[in-house]
Amino acid sequence: MLKKQLFGNLNFVSFSLLFILISLVSFFNPPEKGLAATPQPGDTQTITLFDGPFFNFLPLITIQNLQPSSGYVLLGWNDLGMHCYNRDFKDLAVLPPYNTLWAQVIQRGDPPQIVTSNIKVEYSFPNNTYSVGKSNFWTYAQSLFNLSGPLSENIGLTGNGLSGEMDAKGDHFSVDGIPLTEFQDSAPTSAYPYQLAEIIAKDINTGRELASLTVVAPVSTEMRCVNCHFDGNIDSISTGGIETNILTLHDQENAYKYPVDHTTPLMNRRPVLCAECHASNALGLSGQPGIPSLSRAMHEKHKEIVPNTQEGCYNCHPGPTTKCLRDVMSTEHNMTCIDCHGGLEVVSQNPNPWLNEPTCSQSGCHTDITQNQALYRNSTAHAGIYCAACHDSPHAIAPSNQVNDGIKFIQLQDSPGPLSKCTVCHITQPAEVDIHTTQ
Repeated sequence: MLKKQLFGNLNFVSFSLLFILISLVSFFNPPEKGLAATPQPGDTQTITLFDGPFFNFLPLITIQNLQPSSGYVLLGWNDLGMHCYNRDFKDLAVLPPYNTLWAQVIQRGDPPQIVTSNIKVEYSFPNNTYSVGKSNFWTYAQSLFNLSGPLSENIGLTGNGLSGEMDAKGDHFSVDGIPLTEFQDSAPTSAYPYQLAEIIAKDINTGRELASLTVVAPVSTEMRCVNCHFDGNIDSISTGGIETNILTLHDQENAYKYPVDHTTPLMNRRPVLCAECHASNALGLSGQPGIPSLSRAMHEKHKEIVPNTQEGCYNCHPGPTTKCLRDVMSTEHNMTCIDCHGGLEVVSQNPNPWLNEPTCSQSGCHTDITQNQALYRNSTAHAGIYCAACHDSPHAIAPSNQVNDGIKFIQLQDSPGPLSKCTVCHITQPAEVDIHTTQ
């Protein structure tokens, strides 16, 4: 008996000492809750509660975070998977700061219902609350876009800011033209392309919060014109600036065919919006008659210069640092930009760029799936849920290799995407169904 009691006491002392040791470690090395140190572009990370020599805990997801405990679920995503804008606007502009978020609100049930009535969805960027000072776009916006007056600070071309209310649009909510930059408030000089938005669904009458979600709004200025257009590299042009080198070259090669009312050399008309002459579906601008679209002009001009590889695409699209192609097709199936879009020659022949893009069933991939819209980003299935709501944005199809892309899925189902847990929206597990049916 004495031996047993002694053994029990020793066990108690051992566990007590272990508890004290863990407490001391935690006290002198307090854990960072939530996301670990801000990941750098292209990094992959694990979200941990504790990160130390003793423990590696599961992602920080509390009962309060898990949406299915409430009567509503909020799904959210970015429309394109990446938005680009110029780092400097004083000489030329390809794209302005212009981001977009979409959302659907689901009332849980058997069956669940998509709802937009008597509900509002708000958005904000807790660590990116201003853009003026992070970009000089507001200095040149009036001239570039022929505005009647200066663009208000931190307001985008559509009148939206970095926080506000999304528009209800039939079966979803969206906000277009968010003037988001790639710089966080906490690090305003360090590019961070996978910005985080907080979206919240509320009862429009009472203001009661119904559901919330953390969504990536991807944004980058990584257009590497400098790889070719540095001083002295092309036709001995050396103006001291990458953009002015490009404009000078454009004048030399094309001035004789500039359209009427646009005959002034570009170098004398700065800042220049490329879409003023070259049509851009991305901006909804029709350009000038007889001038090729911006997409056609760029891909046609560079098809003999830039290789048809992912690295080649990253000369202009973000980029070897940003790595905007980060989805499951690239990480698990070794697919590149070329597998879906084709090479530069193929892309240059697209008659309607941005609005005529690859489908999921092309190239013998998902042959059992037919999109009900021309574009994946506009397609729905499974009783009206947008494909991107479950699978995420183009170029970021889940699971992505970026930790931020996975946060919303962990909030929804306590595991990375795609969204596959039926009881996120259904109260009870439904019988087996074809989740990709368009009905």
